Amino acid sequence: MTTPPLPAPVFARLARLSPAPDGLTTLRSALHARRLLLLKALLVRVHRNRASVEPGALGRFERSWELLERVERRRPAVVRDVLDYPTTGAWLAGALAEPAGPAFDGLLGHLDHLAVTAALRAGGALDVTVETPDGLLSLPGVGRLSVAAERVRVTAGEPAVRFHPDGARQAAPAVLTRSGRHRGVLVGRGPGWRAVRPLHGGAACLDDVDPYRVPSGAGGTVVVAADPAETDHAAWTGTWRAAHHLLARTHPGRAAEVSHGVRAVVPVLRRGPRHVGATLSAAPGAVLTSLPADGLGMAETLVHELHHSKLATLHELVPLYGPGPGALYRVGWRSDPRPLAGVLHGAYAHLALAELWRRTASADGVPPLWRRAAGQQFDDIHDQVGAALRILLESDELTVEGREFVRQMRLHHASLGTAPLAAG
Repeated sequence: MTTPPLPAPVFARLARLSPAPDGLTTLRSALHARRLLLLKALLVRVHRNRASVEPGALGRFERSWELLERVERRRPAVVRDVLDYPTTGAWLAGALAEPAGPAFDGLLGHLDHLAVTAALRAGGALDVTVETPDGLLSLPGVGRLSVAAERVRVTAGEPAVRFHPDGARQAAPAVLTRSGRHRGVLVGRGPGWRAVRPLHGGAACLDDVDPYRVPSGAGGTVVVAADPAETDHAAWTGTWRAAHHLLARTHPGRAAEVSHGVRAVVPVLRRGPRHVGATLSAAPGAVLTSLPADGLGMAETLVHELHHSKLATLHELVPLYGPGPGALYRVGWRSDPRPLAGVLHGAYAHLALAELWRRTASADGVPPLWRRAAGQQFDDIHDQVGAALRILLESDELTVEGREFVRQMRLHHASLGTAPLAAG
């Protein structure tokens, strides 16, 4: 699959932070093309180095690949949705970076879980046995089953899915039910089952169970996954709803973009008293965050991290800067000097925050405390982003496209300081 060239108007709208649907659609197509490329690279690596892969792991990988192909021929949209889920990208990045050996063989086993997830969501009969060396069966975007066994047989009819630890004839108490025939929805219940929780108003879910939600190293950002047993689902859901209502009131287009562009909200631990927010370049659409204090904090985190994801995906499609290392620069929102890529990412994400704060400060129906805080933050960050944009335009590390992208960003930045924004 190839991605068509990015039209100039879409490129300009993305640079100006427009939430127009054509931008998100283009980025999703680019993400899917990239995901297929990485998956094919993993297949090629396995086939070229068959002798170095443990025979059992090789056989399971090939069977899972065949299952995924069969499901794709029947329900391509379901397979696409599973492959494009953020944690699939994190798994692929980890597998491709792992040297040959037992750890690599273990990573290959996750294709079992991806293929089974797609097959279950697609519907129809299924009878497969999946290795679960850690006693966990992970269904990305759906949930996780603790089976306390090294393998589990998965049988599916219509509509029930049952699990047989170590192939036992007697099924485990946990069961999944398939619903939403065209969307492939799976609903689970019973001991050992922990679901990924859907969040109100869009594609997002609260994912505190996927094994690849916070990979080790996490792109250089030190974040630690929160313990699922300590996740206050009511608090997360309430804060998400408050953020969604704020965005819908101040910028309906941005609210829609967040609802459709954020696939997973991943709870992580705070760093001391500090709130933590992060994204992974390998997993666009996932927002790693500690629980914000309120709806404004959640809205800020979602908007900020979504724009990191958008820029990471766009840069894969249209390179905006050359490979480092290059010079380091000081920016107002960080105490440490940043490479040019960091300056661009920070400027883009903070420009989105500046727009959010400007709209929040002038919108009706927003709590006065939030309006005052937003106005103060806008004044600070608007100047800081302006300084970063000057750094970017004076650098020779940007590509031709990157320089045009920053010029368009500067136009939007100028409009925030001079033209009033409509609350809607």
